[in-house]
Amino acid sequence: MSETFAITPEDIDEAAARIEGHVLRTPLVPAPRLSELTGATVLVKHENMQATASFKERGAVNKLISLSERERARGVIAMSAGNHAQAVAYHARRFGIPATIVMPETTPLVKVENTRAHGAHVVLHGETILESSHKAHELAGAQGFVFVHPYDDAAVMAGQGTLAREMLTDEPDLDALIIPLGGGGLMAGNAIAAKAIKPGIELIGVEADLYPSFFNAVHAVDKPVGGPTLAEGIAVKSVGQLTLPIVSSLVSDIVLVGEDLIERAVNAYASLQHSLAEGAGATGLAAMLKEPGRYAGRKIGLVLTGGNIDTRLLAAIMVRELEREDRIVAFRLTTSDRPGLLGRIASLLGEEGANILEVSHGRLFLDLPAKGVSLDVTVETRGAAHSRAIEDTLAKNGFAPRRILPRGLAEPGH
Repeated sequence: MSETFAITPEDIDEAAARIEGHVLRTPLVPAPRLSELTGATVLVKHENMQATASFKERGAVNKLISLSERERARGVIAMSAGNHAQAVAYHARRFGIPATIVMPETTPLVKVENTRAHGAHVVLHGETILESSHKAHELAGAQGFVFVHPYDDAAVMAGQGTLAREMLTDEPDLDALIIPLGGGGLMAGNAIAAKAIKPGIELIGVEADLYPSFFNAVHAVDKPVGGPTLAEGIAVKSVGQLTLPIVSSLVSDIVLVGEDLIERAVNAYASLQHSLAEGAGATGLAAMLKEPGRYAGRKIGLVLTGGNIDTRLLAAIMVRELEREDRIVAFRLTTSDRPGLLGRIASLLGEEGANILEVSHGRLFLDLPAKGVSLDVTVETRGAAHSRAIEDTLAKNGFAPRRILPRGLAEPGH
């Protein structure tokens, strides 16, 4: 199967022996609440439990251990949006290898600071991974560093392939693996491993809608590539030369997911699986949310590839999801100003079981009568039906409620 590819199943077996004891053999965990959400039997490989919170350690360790003493002394350089950077930096320090990391200027601060904390010299350059790559190659040539590519490297690919090897050892009955696609190193390694162990298993790759690089390459189309995405870890414009033939040959489908689905998946991991997932790490689940019928009744293996998400971003995502589910709702109430007004509104909301989160009181709007008042009230509810009941109660009591949506005031009657 893999004779014409950059790596073989034997390379992955050797990588597994090489990295043992250096990276965590993460658990494959049943996810009953995600199973209820999708209609499939879902098992999650928790790579967010690695020391640097991502799968990237597997490839980085295999590559670093494979270096000669002379290469180690020269030092290594890598370009990365974050997780590969942290993995190389962390294990390079463990092995006593000097490391320089080139990162895009748009990399989330948490990943930049974590990389520096692992002892690497960080160079911020360019807006994209491609621009960072040019800089990294320039520095490697000028200073003699060994280049550690995040995905287009046989040793890195073989290290990543140990994931599927472990998953199918723990659960041989998996029907499909759904794996995020960036440059393709993770998918390529795991496709070789999985097909060697279980030839009939289905492999599904997932890309962000904004970065359909593999979709374009495999299907010979030209969808636009670029833009700000929550899944910055797979926001890759150029696919790997070594990874593309493997993905083209062994992956049955490439699914594109939008930002709303990625947000939903990040939130589902946090609220249902009680686990942190960065945007790229949640795309496998996002693919299931996009087409739940496709996976119904099947046993699906997901790889939660990384958990390096900014906590403020996670909080914003979770609040936005509550708004989508009508569990946080804002009303604008218009009435005449009188003593005890706020107390009356608070009592009505309390009787309906709503939790008041915020109140904004305005008297100076010109579209109000001189003795009128406008109040914006944000409440926490049990869902859409509860929100409608609260709105009905406010209307019956003369407060003329209008919904305030995240994008602005709702149209009358909504």
